[in-house]
Amino acid sequence: MASASKPYFSVWTLMAMVVGSMVGAGIFSLPQAFGRVTGPFGALIAWSIAGTGMLMLAFVFQTLSRRKPDLDTGIYAYAKAGFGNYLGFLSALGYWSAACLGNVSYFVLIKSTLGLFFPVFGDGNTIIAIFFSSVLLWIFHTLILRGVRGAAAVNTVVTFAKIIPILLFIVFVVGGFHADIFATNFWGGEDVSFNNVANQVRATMLVTVFVFVGIEGASVYSRYARNRNDVGVATLVGFLGVLCLLALVTILSYGVMLRPDLAALRNPSMAGVLEAVVGPWGAIFVSLGLLISVLGAYLSWVLLAAEILFSASRYETMPQFLSHENRNGVPSNALWLTNIVVQTFLILTLFTQYAFRLALELTSSMILIPYLLVAAYGFKLAWTGETYDRDPSGHRTDLARAGIALIYTAGLIYAAGANHLLLSAVIYGPGSILYIIARRERSKALFSPIELAMFAVAVFGAAVAIYAIAAGLTPV
Repeated sequence: MASASKPYFSVWTLMAMVVGSMVGAGIFSLPQAFGRVTGPFGALIAWSIAGTGMLMLAFVFQTLSRRKPDLDTGIYAYAKAGFGNYLGFLSALGYWSAACLGNVSYFVLIKSTLGLFFPVFGDGNTIIAIFFSSVLLWIFHTLILRGVRGAAAVNTVVTFAKIIPILLFIVFVVGGFHADIFATNFWGGEDVSFNNVANQVRATMLVTVFVFVGIEGASVYSRYARNRNDVGVATLVGFLGVLCLLALVTILSYGVMLRPDLAALRNPSMAGVLEAVVGPWGAIFVSLGLLISVLGAYLSWVLLAAEILFSASRYETMPQFLSHENRNGVPSNALWLTNIVVQTFLILTLFTQYAFRLALELTSSMILIPYLLVAAYGFKLAWTGETYDRDPSGHRTDLARAGIALIYTAGLIYAAGANHLLLSAVIYGPGSILYIIARRERSKALFSPIELAMFAVAVFGAAVAIYAIAAGLTPV
């Protein structure tokens, strides 16, 4: 259980958790990621869809924080309350895995950025790069073990520090914007058709998911909130601010370079865009901003990852050892397991050519099930009228918002495709051993008949995915 002297977070600290979690590696890679697959028109549609869908999901988090204040661990607790123990576990496992993979992508991008100036780091997946990433990993580990309050305070300072370079990037790119280049890029190709644009938009969906991951940051840490209403406010305001930054960075870049040139940029591609506007110092400026941003985002995500394991263990869905807290009130065993897994994934990046892209896609894939379950629980709550008998205000609005969020998250799973779902099964299937351990520790039945069927699907999917990887049928 949480210690009696646990820290309490203000609305500003909770907002910093949302912004700090969302603004990390992804925003610095948007020009290249979007340039590979679409032009400004497709990008505008993509951000409109993603912005609307994620805004509705933010509203769901806001509604649930108000109507279910007893569920103080957000994304995991909602899935368990709505759909049972095993789906609650899968939500926790998926979210935790996404956090671990996201942290790997941060380390890869840090070293790839340094590779612009020190070739020994390459694209972030050389032996030297992995060594220095590992050193950083365990330095942060030691910092967090000293206390969540101190780590959250550092995150708040870093969050404000990393927004400044992004705002300056936008100002400089507005000054260097060329309407003729933007017009040339507008349709994203010579074939202007509905199918072509639709395919372009679909290709951006996993990218948009990746940059929005973290929207639930305040919800996960709701047990630390001074006021439960602060959780919803922090989620909504943080999301809207980050959405504006994401859309501006993407769209304005099309007015600086032709789309093929954007697609050819190495990451962080924002550095290449700014260099085209102001000269070589622009790449250095963006690179420094990225280092601050990614280190801050990593701090947010390792906190969130440890918190979700701790909370799931506290509610008897993860093994008991993960509920241990040290004398500083830090879930230390959960933190150790998280960073050991991140270290393992870092080593595995030595064996893949496109380490950052793979980490990005896997992070997005793993977060889809947890997001779907949150949207589904919000819809279920409004549909059944639970909690609305004593407070009917906003019932129809909440139902509509949750319905749109549910359609959006289901559409994301479709857009991800079978390949990414199979890759996520590699974690969901074997990872279920943690659930089995937790149930046996507490002498509880393992699965209901429906849960057993879901477990069988997860194991079968994992077997198929492992075979496909071994046979070279699935790119890794």
